[in-house]
Amino acid sequence: MNSLRAPLSPATDGAAAPGRFRLRFPVAAVLADRLDDTAVADVAVRLAAARGAPLLLIAVMPPLLPRLAPRPDGAAARAVLGRALPRVARAQIAYQLAVYHRPADRNGRLCEAKGLLDVAVAHGCSLLVVSRSGPAGLDACTVMQAAAIRGGPFVHAASPVPWAPPAAPCPPA
Repeated sequence: MNSLRAPLSPATDGAAAPGRFRLRFPVAAVLADRLDDTAVADVAVRLAAARGAPLLLIAVMPPLLPRLAPRPDGAAARAVLGRALPRVARAQIAYQLAVYHRPADRNGRLCEAKGLLDVAVAHGCSLLVVSRSGPAGLDACTVMQAAAIRGGPFVHAASPVPWAPPAAPCPPA
């Protein structure tokens, strides 16, 4: 879909070892249109670069309206991904977009986290980067619990961005 290098699929890397191949599974970043998305994107880019793996950017969206199909390239999804895309472009890492629509009926926090894990596993992710202070039901603690019950993938918690006052005071009006 949107890629700067190789397509997003487990690929073989001939340079790993002679006669052997290494699978590269994507690293997923969960982005929920919050200030913490920048920290999540930074951690995911670092982990993906270290592993030589592509990125999967998962946009968390509100419940899907009936009769509408989810579109990862829609305007709403691009707005959620807006904070992360410049960081990914600077790192020149292959990426793909995915959308997770939160369920309309709330069946509990682990149910929401399980749905998010289903999206990640459907794209072959081995590692998920989630904000510690993410939205209710999709914070790192809850997603880690759901991943432990399910048996994977690994979840990495990204610390929230600390608030800092403006560097210079506002000029008098």
